[in-house]
Amino acid sequence: MKRFWYLLIAFCLVLVVGVLGYRYLSQKVTPAVPLPVPSQEKNSVDSSQEEAADPSEIDSQPEEREKIPAPDFTAYDAEGNPVKLSDQLGTVPVVLNFWASWCPPCRMEMPHFDKVASEYSSDMLRFIMVDMVGTSGSYTETREKAQTYLEEEGFTFPVWFDEDQDALMTYGISAFPTTFFIDAQGNVEGYYPGAMTVETLRLFLQELYGL
Repeated sequence: MKRFWYLLIAFCLVLVVGVLGYRYLSQKVTPAVPLPVPSQEKNSVDSSQEEAADPSEIDSQPEEREKIPAPDFTAYDAEGNPVKLSDQLGTVPVVLNFWASWCPPCRMEMPHFDKVASEYSSDMLRFIMVDMVGTSGSYTETREKAQTYLEEEGFTFPVWFDEDQDALMTYGISAFPTTFFIDAQGNVEGYYPGAMTVETLRLFLQELYGL
């Protein structure tokens, strides 16, 4: 009987420690970016509200959304050199994608990103595909596995490797793939959670950047 009570007390202690640990880690991984609403939803309007609106009360100037500077992070390029997101910002728009080679939706959208990225020069639009090294799906992501996948598929877009998980922590990424759209001034314009098609990606580029 004593053994039963000892085991019960030990279980309760483990449970308490686990809950406290989860709360602590949740606070540490809070996204640094207040996510803008995806593009498709920004233009949705309740028709009943639209009809009831008094034209005289409608401001002809749309309310300007607060600018959200894209948080910086450090990752590594294909040669293992450290690279910073901030070094790519401030001149042209940037499409920032988070992916992993074990992720089926990521594999689904990668050819679409490669196709669209090949249509723009780096002085018009930059694509940065960040591989989430260390994350686990059907297997744990490593630089070697990601590079093998990229070579097999023949993708040509720039790929960074988040070996220190600095990008993952900074952007609070919890699902793959996720794509952020950053304007030429270095501000987050929108994001899209989930796999994108060529059509969806082009829609975002047209709406946000006029490309």
